[in-house]
Amino acid sequence: MVRINAAGGALAEVSSGLLAVGLYKGEELPAWLGEAANVLSEGDFSGKQGETTLIYGPDGIASPRLLLVGLGEQSSFTLDSLRRAAATAAKRARSLKLDDAAFVLPVSEGSAARIAAAEAAAEGAALGLYRFDRHKTSAERPKLTTFTLIHEDEQDISEAAETGAQLAAAAILARDLANEPSNEATPEYLAEKAQKIAERYGMQVHVLDRAGIEAEDMAGLATVGRSSSNEPRFIVLEHRKGGDGVPPVVLVGKAVTFDSGGISIKPSGGMEDMKFDMSGGAAVLGTMQAVGALDLAVNVVALIPATENLPGGDAFKPGDVLKLHSGKTVEIVTTDAEGRLILADALSYAKRYEPAAVIDCATLTGACHVALGDHASGLMGNDEALIAEVQTAGEASGERAWHLPLFKEYTEQIKGNTADLRNSGGRYGGALTAGAFLKEFVDYPWAHLDIAGVAYYGKQMNAYTPKGASGAPARLLVEFLRGRVREQSGKES
Repeated sequence: MVRINAAGGALAEVSSGLLAVGLYKGEELPAWLGEAANVLSEGDFSGKQGETTLIYGPDGIASPRLLLVGLGEQSSFTLDSLRRAAATAAKRARSLKLDDAAFVLPVSEGSAARIAAAEAAAEGAALGLYRFDRHKTSAERPKLTTFTLIHEDEQDISEAAETGAQLAAAAILARDLANEPSNEATPEYLAEKAQKIAERYGMQVHVLDRAGIEAEDMAGLATVGRSSSNEPRFIVLEHRKGGDGVPPVVLVGKAVTFDSGGISIKPSGGMEDMKFDMSGGAAVLGTMQAVGALDLAVNVVALIPATENLPGGDAFKPGDVLKLHSGKTVEIVTTDAEGRLILADALSYAKRYEPAAVIDCATLTGACHVALGDHASGLMGNDEALIAEVQTAGEASGERAWHLPLFKEYTEQIKGNTADLRNSGGRYGGALTAGAFLKEFVDYPWAHLDIAGVAYYGKQMNAYTPKGASGAPARLLVEFLRGRVREQSGKES
């Protein structure tokens, strides 16, 4: 992974293989860029978002290459614009086979704005350089080793650059885990990753195997994983830095490491993408890595039910009735609605922590992808303040979430005929009936993120989000937890 650092001083004196400068649409070049202003006067660069112009040997600048990167309209500029610009600059430097590059942060008023800009630029650069090629025998290894953020006032940005790099690392771990083929990323593999995170950051970890899962009466997780030779795991990872007696935030991540649909088997076309059905669990593990690396003063518990969903002689069947961890019974309408079964067990298990809040994330329904497309997670829950908090974290992190309703009529759709509930409410409102199903297993402040549309992509989505796993919503979850830390610090001061 590229090393991201920060430096200050006179911008024209920065010596790097490439110096990148972001400009707003219609903005005049700063005086220190000298003759490069001709590029604007000749109309070769307008500043629209994502536009670039490379200039060699500009007079008065120590760096041999100057890259102008468009930031778009200043009135619509966001931190996500900055992430994309930094990613564009870093990728261009790598394509030129340079060892190092520098990126000039836009002038920001005040320390808080400067810190936020440095974090976002560091995130964008690291995420933009991401590649998953470990299984390619002839993969070209990236050469760019150092990416430096430049500001005339270096104060605060060094630490912010490191924080941004750690935020990116959370998403990168989530991407790596989700991109791994399912013959590598098994439930046991995820458990081993959790144990390594625990060892590195002094967390507590507890992993239940099949026998432990059955002993806990987690019939959803035990049954979904029953027909697979790769046995299920229930992973518990705890970070306790928020003080004794302080209720934790519990994060729950669905981790179906391969979802064939079971007896209700999916069509073969595109089934290879079902390795991504563990993206929620991957994001929670990435979040916990960042929590440890940033040493956040918060109590966090991660719960990850991990399993495969395969057909076989021992597979569960449509028409079966399961008694889940909470004691509620569920009639199986389709074995391809397995994610809500394992999440229901985890949400019920979470009650023992008397949590301050619980957030689950899951690639739960194609219906949510249809509703919101590729650009936002579906957000549901039972606590308006918590939902607003999650939505704010999504806006800040660039991993947006859109609030969807859980009207009582959706609960009526999942009432069972031979059991308390059915695991599918039918075709209409599928994302919402899935959320209503989960709501039946919580009695604490809870929010649900359906990430089916944003967890992975069939093409590159923007400068820092490539084809394959996106890592969402790891950065949203970290931002949520950082917000809790800031709120607590404000109360104590």
